[in-house]
Amino acid sequence: MGRDEELAELRGALSGHRLVTVTGAAGTGKSRLALAAVAPSLDGPWRTVVRVRWHDGIPVGRRALTARVARALRGAGLTWDPARTDMTTGELDTGDPASMSLAVPDRAVPDRAVPDRAVPDRAVPDRAVPDRAVPDLAVPDRAVPDLAVPTGDVSDLTVPDRAVPDLAVPDRAVPDLAVPTGDESDLPAQDLAVPDLPALDLAVPDLPAQDLAAPDIDLPAGDVLLLLDDVDPVHTEGVGLVQTLLMDQPSVRVLVTARRPLGLGDEKVIRLASLPVEAAPGQEGPSPAAELLVSRARERGWREEADPAAVARVCRLLEGVPLALELAAGRLGEWTLDELAAHLENGQCRLADPAPLLLRHRTLRTSIGAVHALCEPAQRAVWRRLSVFAGPFTEAAAVFVCSGSDLAPHDVPPALAMLSAIGALQALGDAGAVCPPRYRMARAARDFGTERLSAAGEGPATRDRHAVHFRGVAAVAESLWSTGLQRQALETVRDEHDDLMALVHRAGDGAGHAETALESVLHLWFWWAVQDHAREGSDHLRVLLSRLPADGPLVARGRWLAAWLSAAWDPRTAHHLLSLAWPAAVLAGDDALLGRIAHVYGTLAWQRRDPESAAAYYRQAADTTPRGAPGGPPSAVSLAALAVVEAHRAPAAAARTACRALAQPSCANDAWATALAQYARAFADHRAGRAGRARHRARRALADLEAHVDAPQARRALLLLLAALGPSATATGTPGPHPPPHLPGPRGGAQTSPAPASLAQR
Repeated sequence: MGRDEELAELRGALSGHRLVTVTGAAGTGKSRLALAAVAPSLDGPWRTVVRVRWHDGIPVGRRALTARVARALRGAGLTWDPARTDMTTGELDTGDPASMSLAVPDRAVPDRAVPDRAVPDRAVPDRAVPDRAVPDLAVPDRAVPDLAVPTGDVSDLTVPDRAVPDLAVPDRAVPDLAVPTGDESDLPAQDLAVPDLPALDLAVPDLPAQDLAAPDIDLPAGDVLLLLDDVDPVHTEGVGLVQTLLMDQPSVRVLVTARRPLGLGDEKVIRLASLPVEAAPGQEGPSPAAELLVSRARERGWREEADPAAVARVCRLLEGVPLALELAAGRLGEWTLDELAAHLENGQCRLADPAPLLLRHRTLRTSIGAVHALCEPAQRAVWRRLSVFAGPFTEAAAVFVCSGSDLAPHDVPPALAMLSAIGALQALGDAGAVCPPRYRMARAARDFGTERLSAAGEGPATRDRHAVHFRGVAAVAESLWSTGLQRQALETVRDEHDDLMALVHRAGDGAGHAETALESVLHLWFWWAVQDHAREGSDHLRVLLSRLPADGPLVARGRWLAAWLSAAWDPRTAHHLLSLAWPAAVLAGDDALLGRIAHVYGTLAWQRRDPESAAAYYRQAADTTPRGAPGGPPSAVSLAALAVVEAHRAPAAAARTACRALAQPSCANDAWATALAQYARAFADHRAGRAGRARHRARRALADLEAHVDAPQARRALLLLLAALGPSATATGTPGPHPPPHLPGPRGGAQTSPAPASLAQR
């Protein structure tokens, strides 16, 4: 369901390539897609499909997969002797015949004629062969029908764990291929006499059962498609097996389903992703993930009305993983969609199915645990430590957080590559791009890693390193902002937003790192003030301030920033916070903090319609704030606000103040402060009756702002000024209606004063 494009791509790949591998994370439906691609109704370039299936958790013997494949191919009428070929070197294996995967019973075996087909010439290695009899692996010269289902059928062969004489297959469906629990390398080869196959009832998940009648004549050997299904536990052996088989048997094609590719040269890899959780543009109806969730729930007796919004929320939480969607569908009989979403928010590993098709699919935890069990110790350590990341991360961040006394930094990048190959991580970005790749851990894998991290007792230390790293990220973003790279600063915050907020939420919940989180929030002052996130920043600050002592070194700065961000909609709280921050700033001798506190007092005075007090506070802020002081807006912002206030009564003085703001050294590297100063200059010209000049200045300021930084509030203010300076005002030379000085307050914040918001608010 929802795999039409992938199915068409797989069928095309099977027609054009001898080796195709379907890869993907656990639970994405690799086996189902492969079975659908080789369905009996498909006319492919093969006559027989032989399926060999492995399962996680089964003991792996020496060359066990090779023995099973050889017996399966011989049952399909294709004689292949892997015992005479070393799987690693390709040379003849002249070791003890008893150690071969396929031993021949101790009886006379006549030679079998070679089929009349082209056999590729291969050079035999020049090595000595001991003088002893090597058993001939030819099949006895008697009629043996092909154990294969022709025209694309998939037959699972059952090979017992002991020698079995000739067995006649009864008139019923061929059972699934059982995997022995021990080493199969010493099993004697058996002659399986099989009469003409009756019609088979092949039940495949998500595919209708097919009734296939055996042909009247036997098909010749050749044109075989070997389906190696779910062979991750024997991946290393599978690489050598497939390589040798393709060289020995030119008529064989191989289809592999595994979590990572084999890495062979002529391999066509089809990466299977999760189902889309959003409908395609222009497509009506639910998304493929929502369709799968609802259909599986209906099959299990769920009859409630499906709320599209609630279904979409569940699909987003499960990230479109088909196995997770099917497990979640089984819980809708006892939970509503909203209750299911609430449970998924707390963890997904507990999703379960009492009757799964595979044992490891009974819960999401066991499915991911099967992947985890095949990882090396270093990869497991990196997996559980990466679970502290809430969003995408870089390789450098992973190295800093994951490395420790038991894991060297140079061991982390190979682990990231392997975890990406098996689907535990998703590599974001294009391969070979200029920017280094970023990684993202799936939600279910992160929940599993969190459990492993807690069990290992490494949670506190790993979270400490995570907090230190992202405090540094916030500091770097502020440094980029203050040095003129403001677009890069905003991109940095957007890229790391999930983990920055995870640090803040973790500290707000009482899990520690409150001081580190507060310092990070203070570094991001520009994100809250310039990007319309003032209410969010104010809420974070109030929570963090309540968890720190009142005399802490960062508390005064936190109170100032909280007051500045909330002044537009909560002036009373802003006054209270400023009254607490002012004495601490005086005692500390922090001129930058004193100047910025005065700026907020000017904003509150302007809201009270007291322009004289507002002008005095803004003038004090501009004179007190040192040049280049980090941690807040530069003095040019206070001068721009002063110019807007003066423009009402003294447009000429306002123009001089705006020019003074533009002459500040900070404006050379601060596109946002420059835009505010240019807005003040244009507004002063407008108040003075020079509409054409004001319009020209506003247009130029808007163009400069859009070229350098994304500042929504400053942009809206310039657009409103240009709207007031309409064409009629420019053509007649007479001023239009005087617009109020306008720079909107924080998004979602209600103005408490009837006076319009002004540039002084920022």
